[in-house]
Amino acid sequence: MTGAASYEVLAIRYATRTGSRAEMFLNHHVYGEPDGPIDMDFYLWVARNEQHTVVIDTGYAAAGPTKRKQRTELAEPMAALAALGVRPEDAPQVIATHAHYDHIGNLAAFPESEIVMGRAEFDFWTGPYAGRRQFAYTTEAAELAHLGDIRDQGRATFVDRAVTVAPGIEVVPVGGHTPGQLVVLVAVEGGQAILTSDAAHFYEEIELDRPFTYLTDLADTYRAYELLREMAADPGRVLVAGHDPDVLRRFPLLDGAGGQVARVTP
Repeated sequence: MTGAASYEVLAIRYATRTGSRAEMFLNHHVYGEPDGPIDMDFYLWVARNEQHTVVIDTGYAAAGPTKRKQRTELAEPMAALAALGVRPEDAPQVIATHAHYDHIGNLAAFPESEIVMGRAEFDFWTGPYAGRRQFAYTTEAAELAHLGDIRDQGRATFVDRAVTVAPGIEVVPVGGHTPGQLVVLVAVEGGQAILTSDAAHFYEEIELDRPFTYLTDLADTYRAYELLREMAADPGRVLVAGHDPDVLRRFPLLDGAGGQVARVTP
């Protein structure tokens, strides 16, 4: 960590599960490829330096996965943050990249923090279609209701364009996966980390133009892939996919973290 505009960026894996390719990729049959197993990891991220700490997504709450596919728990998200010295009582800034259960499950654990979110994201998930079954499956009603509490408390910062939310940290709304899905760009020593969150769950979504199974706008999903490819073409920029096990192979592991935390470096 070298200064106010350069951060240590950590990708923290807290759960994993094995699924099938047909389950993970939209209309997998159109590719003419056989089905097969694929692992999916669950992450949250931290960007920090001597002046500032930002938590990017908060993982899922303990009750979040009960109605969904079985997964292996590797760490409770808040405990994983605590092990890294990140404490809610210090009121770190929190960026909620989108409102799915595995990304905002512990927002309530940060009662004093500023919460940054896409305006389109908030409007959609507090609007009339959030309860429809195809959308509701990937959210928790109580967590969506809490977004309104955050707004009413004056702690919400809504963005509708690319904007700098802290020195060296920019959020870019891309939509696609959800209406206000954010990508987070963080200055690191020697370059910039591109935290795709669920704008790209897996690297092959970007590399093979292969959308994930859950989305709200297919055209915007493809546009997000184009933007991410353009970003990654710049020297010194590195992509961090949102759910890909390869993250822990592409970046060096943090000492003492049990092989579950990677430090993002160009």
